[in-house]
Amino acid sequence: MPAAEAAAAATVPAGTPESPREVRIEVGDTMKFSVTRIEAAAGETLRLVLVNKGSAPKEAMGHNWVLLRPGADATAYAQAAVGARATDYLPPERSADVLAHTKLLGGGGRDAVVFTVPAEAASGTEMVYLCTFPAHLQLGMKGVLAVR
Repeated sequence: MPAAEAAAAATVPAGTPESPREVRIEVGDTMKFSVTRIEAAAGETLRLVLVNKGSAPKEAMGHNWVLLRPGADATAYAQAAVGARATDYLPPERSADVLAHTKLLGGGGRDAVVFTVPAEAASGTEMVYLCTFPAHLQLGMKGVLAVR
């Protein structure tokens, strides 16, 4: 991270349950998250807003944002998600792997989720987030939430 960004990140107050810090991520037909790294403090509360700027319906090219718990296998989760169309590609048998998620969105959709970074997460811990629509992880639709 460049020094100017690090300084700016250090001055942003940590989010609390009463006033979560908002992070906005845009997605679209390019199958990329606009933000691929989020830094947060252990115990910080965030409000993640996902905005789908694309035009395709969710059945053709839906997007979601799924934050996995530390140590969860993103590839295994994405593979299980392929068979979970009925639950918008959130496999119920792997629900323990998920810390937070948005709804599956079609073009023009928007959703938000409020969650707290695990208080026990050590500095340097990285948690993967991904889109679970089939093949989107493999096409690069992922990022990390890093505990600072």
